[in-house]
Amino acid sequence: MARILGEYERHLVSERNLTAHTVRAYVNDVAGMLEHARRMGCDNVDQVDLRTLRSWLARLQSTGRSKATVARRASAVRVFTNWLSRTGRAAQDSGALLLSPKLARTLPPVLRVDEAADLIAGASAAADDGSAVGVRDVAILELLYATGVRVGELVGLDIDDVDGDRRVIRVFGKGRKERSVPYGLPASQAVERWLRTGRPQLATEASGPALFLGARGGRIDPRVVREMVHRRMEQVPGAPDIGPHGLRHTAATHLLEGGADLRSVQELLGHSSLATTQRYTHVSTDRLRKAYGQAHPRA
Repeated sequence: MARILGEYERHLVSERNLTAHTVRAYVNDVAGMLEHARRMGCDNVDQVDLRTLRSWLARLQSTGRSKATVARRASAVRVFTNWLSRTGRAAQDSGALLLSPKLARTLPPVLRVDEAADLIAGASAAADDGSAVGVRDVAILELLYATGVRVGELVGLDIDDVDGDRRVIRVFGKGRKERSVPYGLPASQAVERWLRTGRPQLATEASGPALFLGARGGRIDPRVVREMVHRRMEQVPGAPDIGPHGLRHTAATHLLEGGADLRSVQELLGHSSLATTQRYTHVSTDRLRKAYGQAHPRA
């Protein structure tokens, strides 16, 4: 089983081209299932049947794992068993009939347009002293809100990925899929200021081509970006406590509310499925319903 797991990890890295974080999560989920199977007497992957997988899920639920966690792990194992069957390492796909717990569809918290403006205005005011970190933070906030890119995509940007003339960035998303995402004039001005006055202050020999740098000059870490966004959100009165992914939700919602079609938003966000993008229409509908309830005399 250890050998098969190693082969699967190499498949995720070399053939599916997944990020290190995603590969680690998939492998850990599958490893947990295989350990449970071993305790149930399975000596090889071909002996892992549907009954074993259901037993594993039941154990996860009995130990207090959330429905979302159980559903994610079940999905990871279904991908694994499909790979086993497809590559001839198992006689059948034992996970094909494995069901996940149904999750309640919750609306992600998003900012209002005025809250998004206050967020960036507050960061801009704090950067008036010209500090490199302050200028960088404004550029990051502007770009996150303007493009809706994932935080991992943002920190992976190199200087050459920014086309300032066309106001487009080249992004490598999940599975290293490349896409081009446009951004507006405010984000363009913020990024240009960062490249002109902020980045040179932090750049070192270790900086390489990275667009955004940490305080020590290396490529900025996603955790630093998350902490910064949460810290800036605390300064916006009444706004929800969101991170970079919340700004991604906000960008998508504001695009749809502004009249963008679903397919365009799907392409901008890099969603492989239109169903993923459709969740943002629920946010817009919810806002419309609240406005109706507050304004219509017979609501």
